[in-house]
Amino acid sequence: MSGCACGHHHHHHDHAPVSGGVEVPLAKPLVALSGHLTCQDMTQMLLALDLLPDHVASSRAEPGNLRFDLSQTEDPLVWRLDELFSDVEAFAAHQSRTAQSEWGKRSQDLGRDFIRAEVMPRIRPERAQEHASISALLREAFGGDDEARLVENLRAQDDLPYSFVADVGGTIVGHVALSPLKADLPAFALAPLAVHPALQKRGIGQALMRAVLAGVEGHAIIVLGDPAYYARFGFKPVDLASPYAGSHLMALGPALPTGSTIIHARAFSEL
Repeated sequence: MSGCACGHHHHHHDHAPVSGGVEVPLAKPLVALSGHLTCQDMTQMLLALDLLPDHVASSRAEPGNLRFDLSQTEDPLVWRLDELFSDVEAFAAHQSRTAQSEWGKRSQDLGRDFIRAEVMPRIRPERAQEHASISALLREAFGGDDEARLVENLRAQDDLPYSFVADVGGTIVGHVALSPLKADLPAFALAPLAVHPALQKRGIGQALMRAVLAGVEGHAIIVLGDPAYYARFGFKPVDLASPYAGSHLMALGPALPTGSTIIHARAFSEL
């Protein structure tokens, strides 16, 4: 969290850009906006202090918004703004809503110096400074705490050898994890796989899967999930001794003996 002179805290998701990774060539790119909002005098600054909290909250509530960070710089007349939207339509909807808002109607005289860019996610291993952002994404994607707690506990117990993110300029929009699995053959458990709700069904989940599976060839991969989704990657139902046995228990890679026992990492039983 970081504060500004308005007395409100503006949430930041560890947005320092990280180089590297493999780009995901989406059919529709995301839209990023960054730059500065400048007040000419104290009167304009007081207007901004009054109206911006509601504008920020309304912008973050838009279904296509993935990031809306606004904070005063060392110069209290100047704000730094960083925005990210799921596509050009979401950005246009934001502009339309803003134009009709109290902020849009009363802030037209403020200086605006923004750069707009079309951007793509990049897949790469997680970084230590992104742990909180990954947890926030998992809560957003699943609507609860279980998946975030699972990853946090796996990491704390040194059971998270593979943790990949989909990153857009420092904003985490997707995540996938592999954890060790006790089995008759070398094996990992795949869980969770998450993509921000505003970006689902656009290929990011598939890109995360390809990236994490590429490093574990020769291992059996076990997942508990939707058969219709995971079948597209080659996963097939398996009959194994596990608390998670059933039609949603699927495997990919070298076949484990039918009826053999698998044991997930301790974090799974702690949920």
